[in-house]
Amino acid sequence: MSTPYKPRPSGGREDRGPGGKRRYVRKKFCRFCAEKELQIDYKNAYMIKQFVSERGKIVPRRITGNCAKHQRKLTMEIKKARVVALIPFTATQVR
Repeated sequence: MSTPYKPRPSGGREDRGPGGKRRYVRKKFCRFCAEKELQIDYKNAYMIKQFVSERGKIVPRRITGNCAKHQRKLTMEIKKARVVALIPFTATQVR
């Protein structure tokens, strides 16, 4: 008979940074769920710009930590802000 399955011990290489030191990864959370008074609005260009990269792309959920409901709402508001020229579609051309 074969030997029974032995799971690998937790805390392997995945949670270690350069030099083998433990790295602290902060739990991501949806800031719109945490702060109920914070509203997503296309007219608030300052807040919308935090979710757009310097190249003009919408930053994904896995990076921002938003929940699916608020990420969909945020995407619609970013697109509205682009149409009314509050934020650019793409980055400015640099040569």
